[in-house]
Amino acid sequence: MAVDPGLLAWVEEALAPVGTVTKRAMMGGATLYLDGTIFAIVDDDLLWFKADATSDAVWDDAGCARFTYEMGEGRTGTMNYRRAPDDVYDDADALREWALLAVAAGARVPVKRKKPPK
Repeated sequence: MAVDPGLLAWVEEALAPVGTVTKRAMMGGATLYLDGTIFAIVDDDLLWFKADATSDAVWDDAGCARFTYEMGEGRTGTMNYRRAPDDVYDDADALREWALLAVAAGARVPVKRKKPPK
């Protein structure tokens, strides 16, 4: 995975009117959060938005492919992320629209609670 600093700066700038974008390194890429809610990953200089069963139809209608990765031994894995439509790379309104759909998906993820020590 690679992270384009220009892409990260663009996402932060475009989403500034709706919240604060933070990032966390992830296997050479980055996980992006808007006000603490996961909404995207950056991999190989591409933006992938969080998706779920509720939003899948919207992503399918837009022709946004699922995130896949090689697992080894000829196996391929997938994650609940969709490739960002091309217009998000130069249209701040489009970026906000798709990012907010992804934030909603991120907000629907159940919170993992830590087990109390015995």
